[in-house]
Amino acid sequence: MDGEFVLDMDDVIQGIQKADVMSIFFPALRKSMVIDTRFNPNSGPMISLLPMVGSPEERLQSLGRLRPGFPQVNELTIVEWTRYVDSLLTLGVWDQIVDRFKERQQVEAVADCEKVLKKLRCLEREELVAVVLGTNHRTIWPLEEDSSL
Repeated sequence: MDGEFVLDMDDVIQGIQKADVMSIFFPALRKSMVIDTRFNPNSGPMISLLPMVGSPEERLQSLGRLRPGFPQVNELTIVEWTRYVDSLLTLGVWDQIVDRFKERQQVEAVADCEKVLKKLRCLEREELVAVVLGTNHRTIWPLEEDSSL
């Protein structure tokens, strides 16, 4: 599950630092972590795990439904994360996400970050168990019965 795709970490970090709205999607988990740093007197920022969608346009539409009190998003930063969840921490990405909320003193969003990380770790564990057990996965090498037993 730890992908070997080249990922420019400077671009990822810069995106987190500057983007109002970002989606980091985890193909192996079929989930997207959607981060919306915008807030107003009625609604705070949001970090949430959502089902993956088929396109950036679909994500923008879903965001519009989730956060109707905010203007339409003009730019959406998207990152495909094919590595393990904990690599978000070891590569410094997670601290950047949390720091965005801390800088704005958004205590509830910081707490939501911890909930999302815990859920991501749980989903990853479940997926790894499913891979080992063959649940929801098919092998390309069929199990051969040993006739010598």
